[in-house]
Amino acid sequence: MSETIDLVRDIIIILLLLSGTFFILSASIGVIRFPDVYTRLHAATKASTLGISGIMIGAFIFLYAEKGIISGKLILGIIFILLTAPLSAHMIGRAAHSSGIKPWAADGKTRDAYADSIEKNK
Repeated sequence: MSETIDLVRDIIIILLLLSGTFFILSASIGVIRFPDVYTRLHAATKASTLGISGIMIGAFIFLYAEKGIISGKLILGIIFILLTAPLSAHMIGRAAHSSGIKPWAADGKTRDAYADSIEKNK
């Protein structure tokens, strides 16, 4: 019974590490391939937040299961990443918009919903 639990735990750890690595790799590719600052911000924050969190949760489970260590640094790191990455992306996106950078559109007709909302609320 204990061997089955160990195998399931190891599979969960492996899946967390592999999915985290996949998300970080896809974020890197997205930053290079996407056409404008807004889509690049999306790739850089959403996917990398998921990737880093997956790797850190996998490391936390591994340390707890193998060594019996509850790592406060990993818990704080996960919380820090989950709180700061979306906030920083939001602020960078607002700064880009206020500096006049328009969203990219494949057909060349950009519809800026944020600017429409600002005009509507004035």
